[in-house]
Amino acid sequence: MVDKDFCLSSYIALRYIYDDNYNFYDNLHHKNYKLLDTKDKVFVSNAEEIYDFLKNTINKLYEKYTDIGILLSGGMDSGILSSYLKPGSHAYTFSNSSTDIYNPDIERVKIYCERFNLQSHLVDIDFEDYKKYTPLIMKNAGSPVHSIEPQIYKAAIQAKKDGVELMLIGDAADYIFGGMDKLLSKDWTFDEFVNRYCLLDPKLVLINPVDIKGVFEPYRKGNNIDFTTFISDGPMAVESYGSYENAFDTAGLKYFDPYERFALREPLDLERIRKGDTKYLIRELYRKIFPDISVPEKIPMPRPVEMIFKDWQGPTRREFRQDIPVHKLTGNQKWQLWCAELFLNIYEHT
Repeated sequence: MVDKDFCLSSYIALRYIYDDNYNFYDNLHHKNYKLLDTKDKVFVSNAEEIYDFLKNTINKLYEKYTDIGILLSGGMDSGILSSYLKPGSHAYTFSNSSTDIYNPDIERVKIYCERFNLQSHLVDIDFEDYKKYTPLIMKNAGSPVHSIEPQIYKAAIQAKKDGVELMLIGDAADYIFGGMDKLLSKDWTFDEFVNRYCLLDPKLVLINPVDIKGVFEPYRKGNNIDFTTFISDGPMAVESYGSYENAFDTAGLKYFDPYERFALREPLDLERIRKGDTKYLIRELYRKIFPDISVPEKIPMPRPVEMIFKDWQGPTRREFRQDIPVHKLTGNQKWQLWCAELFLNIYEHT
């Protein structure tokens, strides 16, 4: 079904079109990421079980692939994965000389690469990359895309040139093991969670906004919401995992996220997380592998959107309101508008 207003509202609020039945145009179809069935997951309850599964899984990957690379940040998740790679493996970390947002990652990545003898590659990201790669990625997606996708795509095409056959990523650990500390910080009412989760209110920016609460309704518990399942096995995971899938698929490079294969035997210890011990099982594993290094605090994957869109004046197409308070929006919110307008400009002539 074609419903541009629904698709715009869903993308603006959620970063993806949550219903596979709706598309922007007849000749352009999107599809959402399909999560693993619970029966195909490995249930764990301690760091040792996580360690053993990761080790065995990556060893088996080496039976099929000679050259395995990694998207390596300064965080725990990819840092742990880097410890299982063979010496000489390629590691890709994002950078930009005009902003310091990548600096913490770059400094800690040096430690990982020196310790495990990995080949470190800095992938510089700027606005020209966004303009060059975003149309390619959107065509593959059939929709506007997440702001991380152009940089993932650029790293992927560089890795292919370097001979990498498979790229490891560590995205899923945040959703499975309790890394989304702000969303896990309290027991939300349904309406509170909807307002907190949505990146940008469609009513604030669109001429014809559409209610997108339907994505939250399956997780409603009276006036409250099952937010942990929404995060780990619901729309949040679908959106995030799908961003990596689309970027790598566009580049034609295989990738693998071993953390996605996990499930917890016991429910997340929310009290422990709310006291600051986020991803406590992953922390324990990190300390096991890196006993001499302080545990890094979680930060989202950096992207230079604050710098790039600092002076951007906002969209001008007829689908968008002309009284949008652009100066009050974050870089990520501006990206949503910029990317949506670019998509419409490409696929619908005004």
